Amino acid sequence: MNSNIETVIFDLGGVLIDWNPEYVYLKEFRGNRDKMNWFLNEICAWDWNANQDAGYPLAKATEERIALYPEHKELIEMYYGRWEEMLGFTHDDTLEILKTLVDSPHYRVYALTNWSGETWPKALEKFEWLQWFEGILVSGNEGMRKPFPEIYELLLNRFNINRNKAVFIDDSANNVQGSEKVGLKALYFTTADNLRTDLQRLGVNL
Repeated sequence: MNSNIETVIFDLGGVLIDWNPEYVYLKEFRGNRDKMNWFLNEICAWDWNANQDAGYPLAKATEERIALYPEHKELIEMYYGRWEEMLGFTHDDTLEILKTLVDSPHYRVYALTNWSGETWPKALEKFEWLQWFEGILVSGNEGMRKPFPEIYELLLNRFNINRNKAVFIDDSANNVQGSEKVGLKALYFTTADNLRTDLQRLGVNL
């Protein structure tokens, strides 16, 4: 099948890498998922973590959160103090797709990730296959994050990517919509099997 896709861009967390605060907090809350979810939704909330993905210092963010919720000091300190324990495994089924694309002479392969610049070196150390990408744009190193248009434009400009011949893959509907708003085709990731099908429908040879 003919395709005009020449560049494939991957999100990392949730697509290729498993990351989940539950690995730390479910133990701390002794299996009480309701209490854990309350903490992760109200105290160390997802929006709070996203701010660090945009480059806000981890130590300062932690200090400010403790000032707001001093009764949860130890639990708050665990969020970044035990961050490596939240970093799980590689999604091997998606990795197979990545490997096929990297090995092909027909595609350029990049990554665009919302990730703190301070924790990013730990990911590089753990996952050697991150070296496969022709380039990776890390939000925390740039002071911006998905789904805002600036980071997609930065990616396209820095790596000289033709948005009309590229596709972006992410497990966040908001990030998919952000990509589409700047004219960059995007696929919403659910499973590796579905991703393979979606790419093949675009004419990508897998």
